[in-house]
Amino acid sequence: MDQSAVKTDDMSVSLGQWCFHETAVIERKKQALQREKREFERERRKFEREKQEFSAIKSVEEQRIRKEKQLFEMKWKILEEELVKLANEKSQVEKQRRFYDHVAAHEAKKAPLPGAKVVRGEQFFIGVESEQSLKKRYKDLLKIYHPDNLAGDTDTIQEINREYDRLKRLYH
Repeated sequence: MDQSAVKTDDMSVSLGQWCFHETAVIERKKQALQREKREFERERRKFEREKQEFSAIKSVEEQRIRKEKQLFEMKWKILEEELVKLANEKSQVEKQRRFYDHVAAHEAKKAPLPGAKVVRGEQFFIGVESEQSLKKRYKDLLKIYHPDNLAGDTDTIQEINREYDRLKRLYH
């Protein structure tokens, strides 16, 4: 055998060893990469689950916030409506109060003095014995007690009218 053949065999052996060695290194790297790939795949699935959970929580929170906002807007609308109602009621009560104050002031003006009584109608027509004297007395009493006069009084005029009507029927 010649030396070149030995060298070729040695080279082929060393090339074979080198190829075997490189193949082993590549295979180890391939296995390491597959492990890393599986690990990355596990991490990706874990992150996907977390993303889905987060999305679900986010969706629930957005719905809750939307509902709370709607509830708040409804409550606000009710409060505004009630405030308007209260303002209207307040103005109505104020109008009624002014009306009753006005009525009370008016009643105080026309109320008879304390201790003064409305005279019964019969007393105005004492001594009247005919229809003519009844009419004359009635006209005179109207001039004195008509409500437009200073001494006028509505209650007294009503009593006078009642008694006049009663006596008028008697004289007919």
